[in-house]
Amino acid sequence: MQSLHNFLFESNKNNNNIPSNLQRVIVEIMRASKYAEHAIRTEETGKSGEVNIQGEEQLALDIKCDQIFCKILSESELVASFASEEQENEVSINGDKGFYSVAFDPLDGSSLLDTNGCVGTIFGIWEGNGFLGKSGNDLVAAGYIQYGPRTTAMLSFAGKTHEFTLSEIGEYHLSKENIAVNDNAKIFAMGNLRASTERPEYKEVLDYFLEKKKTLRYAGGMVPDINSILCKESGIFTYPSHSAYPKGKLRLLYECAPMAYIMNNANAAAVDEFGKNISDIKIEELHQRTSILLGSSKSVAKVVEILNKK
Repeated sequence: MQSLHNFLFESNKNNNNIPSNLQRVIVEIMRASKYAEHAIRTEETGKSGEVNIQGEEQLALDIKCDQIFCKILSESELVASFASEEQENEVSINGDKGFYSVAFDPLDGSSLLDTNGCVGTIFGIWEGNGFLGKSGNDLVAAGYIQYGPRTTAMLSFAGKTHEFTLSEIGEYHLSKENIAVNDNAKIFAMGNLRASTERPEYKEVLDYFLEKKKTLRYAGGMVPDINSILCKESGIFTYPSHSAYPKGKLRLLYECAPMAYIMNNANAAAVDEFGKNISDIKIEELHQRTSILLGSSKSVAKVVEILNKK
């Protein structure tokens, strides 16, 4: 089995444009994920009594995982700044002396912890210092880690998306290379299904998938739902706006832009509910929200068509 370190080195040697400094940042993030995996496996899943900048009640593990990634990124001489979904402001580390800025959601789907459901970490790496004014098109790498029966990572760089699995000796090894999602979805994950009670067109999306005899696979966390699509190489994830979240609920910087980059590099579509490419949306605020549709390109196009019927 090829280790992550060796895969990155060989990829760069084969002119896939993964600079050594970028390799090191990816490796540092993956090192942090091992500490997060251990915490998730061994520590309590109860509430912390605190709320984050989003006004969401934090679990103790939300805070713990955030601390883990913040600490390791803070120690890196390569990181100019980072931003966490759990914190209000961007944190400057090395400023203009750093090479990359990292945005991350340290524990996506933490509400699933008390049922022992799969959770994850999402991250995106931008070149230079800061995020505002940039977009997903400026990403140089992105990925997520899923903490489940096995700990796996989907890492995307140099135009490709690959899966790595954490081994019993504590090393990530390549388990699937050059993932490509088919055009037509076999499975569907409809987030924010309550929106169908006030948006008849979203109910029509549900009816369409049922009539087409598609299979529902919805875990309730962005990481496990997207991971299902990539592992099956087919599927669609939808999370539109509704009255409680008129711009959408999911965050552009920490969730949607990195996931769009990962999916685009796996031959999949990533757009908002109006059909605009997620990667084209400018980051104007750190905690900016958006609607999102991800997955098999023809199925994504069909959902956009249904949602925008006049």
